[in-house]
Amino acid sequence: MEVLVIANNKGELYINDQIRAKEVLVIGPTGEQVGVRSINDAKTLASYASLDLVLISPNANPPVAKIMDYNKYRYEKKKKEKESLKKQRANYSELKEYRLSPTIDVGDFETKLKNVIKYLQKGDRIKLSIRFKGRQMAHTEIGRDVLERFSNRLLDYADIQEAPKLDGRQMTMLLVPKKDKDKK
Repeated sequence: MEVLVIANNKGELYINDQIRAKEVLVIGPTGEQVGVRSINDAKTLASYASLDLVLISPNANPPVAKIMDYNKYRYEKKKKEKESLKKQRANYSELKEYRLSPTIDVGDFETKLKNVIKYLQKGDRIKLSIRFKGRQMAHTEIGRDVLERFSNRLLDYADIQEAPKLDGRQMTMLLVPKKDKDKK
């Protein structure tokens, strides 16, 4: 009985009856080289060990197959991938944008301040922006004062990466989380 494999998932290795080579270099379960064997002998060795014959390197001459528990191998591989993704996310910081107003009230100011502190502690960068409407353009210093007051309240949590700058009708400022010197 011949099993026909139509498509193999990307990253999946050929195992047992999926291997089409006539001869393979067999590596034992503990990593020792068993030698070049016919595919039937290699499958027999794997079945005696109650393990799978997995084609590790199909392009080698002869192809290399290892006797191992394939499900355990796949499980550990997925576990390592998840761990590396977790580390990537930890290194990746998002940019959160908060829009303030030159006429912001104390309650709104405090609420936005609490939210910004929460994101800074997570490690995200913060972009603060103020949009000037109509006659507010004549008093951009009021917006600059709001941004500076906001950043002064965050001195324990953030460093200023970009000072407030006016670009058209919008003034922006960029804050980054403080690097702790204790974490070295």
